[in-house]
Amino acid sequence: MKRPRIAALKTSPERVLDDYGRLMRLADYRRVLDQSIPTLLKLNLSWTKYFPSCSSQPWQVEGVVRAMREDGYRPERLIPVENKTVVTDPWQGAANNRWLPVLERHGLGFTALPEVEWTVFKFRAPLLKLNDIFPEGIEIPALYPGKNILHLPTVKTHGHAVTTGSIKNAFGGLLKEVRHYAHKYMHEVLVDLVLMQKELHPAMFTVMDGTVCGNGAGPRTMIPVIGNVILAGADSVAIDAVAARLMGFDPLTIPYLRMCHDRGLGVADPRDIDLVGDDICGLDLHFQVSRSLVIWGDQMLRKGPLRFLEKIALHSPLVVWAPAASNFYHDWLWYPTIGRRRIAAFRATEWGRLFEERYGGPPTIAAVRGRTAQPRHA
Repeated sequence: MKRPRIAALKTSPERVLDDYGRLMRLADYRRVLDQSIPTLLKLNLSWTKYFPSCSSQPWQVEGVVRAMREDGYRPERLIPVENKTVVTDPWQGAANNRWLPVLERHGLGFTALPEVEWTVFKFRAPLLKLNDIFPEGIEIPALYPGKNILHLPTVKTHGHAVTTGSIKNAFGGLLKEVRHYAHKYMHEVLVDLVLMQKELHPAMFTVMDGTVCGNGAGPRTMIPVIGNVILAGADSVAIDAVAARLMGFDPLTIPYLRMCHDRGLGVADPRDIDLVGDDICGLDLHFQVSRSLVIWGDQMLRKGPLRFLEKIALHSPLVVWAPAASNFYHDWLWYPTIGRRRIAAFRATEWGRLFEERYGGPPTIAAVRGRTAQPRHA
């Protein structure tokens, strides 16, 4: 397999927007993403609320969109999208994370995937688990096939997958809100997502934000850690491997990366990846994966000693207890207490000041819906 190129830059709040353009050009994104083909900008919403490192940062969105507009990409061919889960709302999340004013400033709309048509797509590739999980067919957004895709994840840990990045970001776009059924076989499903994307998209590219990284019980209840790094590249496996190494993990010991590497779906061995830009080989954030109470409970029911209750607890009408419990724990217990203290510490950093001074003051949802253009598709 050809050695992939992953661009890395050390950055700061003063120059991050310019650095995103330089990063993308170092990774030769214009050669990858044909301007004549519409490009989906797959944002990353892990929490409706804003929490540092949890979702696509507003400067990440602005830096990417500004670079593409400067390089001649037409706004009607750039389609920012995000989906919902049983515990997130894409419109409210887009407001709280300050994406909407950025997109509006550059002439782009926002497409909430629950509002578009979904259709069953029959994949030619022999998928590892998703055909079994969804025996009636895998529904995907009808607007996906034939379009390029650019992922905007962040550098963070994940209680189910060890790390989350480019590959995991497809989880939130290609599967409907019942995708939590796939948690039991997370690593196999992530391999399936790479196979699916290779059939759907003429090209894939990723721009990953590591200015503020997430350590611990990802993807939400994390400890924000200043990383001052941004990454970009066309190989989803390779960029996730570089991010894993940055966090302190051996990417070849992470099951989904190892499986992708062994199947020739991308390169996970850092020795076979060409890093361009700034030298980040010596960076090691020494992250440790832990599990939130919600992920711990989910794993107890799916794979642990409580698995005899899985069907009735998670695959019956009684499943409504799960999102209710998740929202109660995350939004009503953790966020106002532990989360509040961590956000206060973040606000005292230079990135926290950038968030407040350049992107501060999230509008109300009513105001957002009143002034933002309707979702539009190329």
